Amino acid sequence: MKLSYQKFGSGHPLIILHGLYGSGDNWLTIGKALAGINEIILVDQRNHGNSPRSDTMNYQFLASDLKELMDGLGIKQAAILGHSMGGKASMWFATENPGRVSRLIIADISPRSYLHDDGPSNHMEQHDEILEALKNVNLDSCKSIGEVDHQLESGIPAKRLRQFLLKNLQKSETGLYSWKINIHSISRNLQNLANGLDLKSLAGQSFRQFPVLFIKGEKSPYILEPDIELIRQLFPLAQIITIKNTGHWLHAEEPEMFINIVKRFIIG
Repeated sequence: MKLSYQKFGSGHPLIILHGLYGSGDNWLTIGKALAGINEIILVDQRNHGNSPRSDTMNYQFLASDLKELMDGLGIKQAAILGHSMGGKASMWFATENPGRVSRLIIADISPRSYLHDDGPSNHMEQHDEILEALKNVNLDSCKSIGEVDHQLESGIPAKRLRQFLLKNLQKSETGLYSWKINIHSISRNLQNLANGLDLKSLAGQSFRQFPVLFIKGEKSPYILEPDIELIRQLFPLAQIITIKNTGHWLHAEEPEMFINIVKRFIIG
């Protein structure tokens, strides 16, 4: 699949993969701050942003999309930064194509599956609620983003999350709103996106060919203590850094700190 992307800056390529419900545009601030040391490639993954829609969505396909993008741009090796779903896709790609990764940066996601989480951090339940709220919005009746926000409010009380989701709205020449993200395909493939890496096939393997950095949000439930052991098994030399007082969207909550951590890691 030919993905939509933005490219700017100069130097060794750094490819940035957004998370679920995101797009390359979400990473413009981070990308521009890193463009002085790298050529930046901000990607819209399938079913997101301006990239094509597809009924099929899993990490095998997302990693394959990334490989096709690199091949099309003539990039033999790149540093890769992925957040959440983008981090899983990055890890999948790196374990299948280790020679094509110079550095790997994973923002707030573990290699494990999140399918069967229990308690208040049940990720599947949270995403089901988000997707149901998005499906229930009657866009044909909305004349402003504020009206869309109002319809989302009952299903998604968190204002910051709604503001993030509303970035996926686009307006046609006729004045009608639509979602850039393929809500129905994401919903159908949600279990695939909650899955982890194929740890059985990777059993006994460890990846030391490239430096690895995991950046965790202190308040986020996505990387817990047992996950650190799993990360070390797969990436024995991985650095793990926690950004205090941040959640899952740590790069948006503390952008300056996030940028400085990434810069130090890239410069080495």
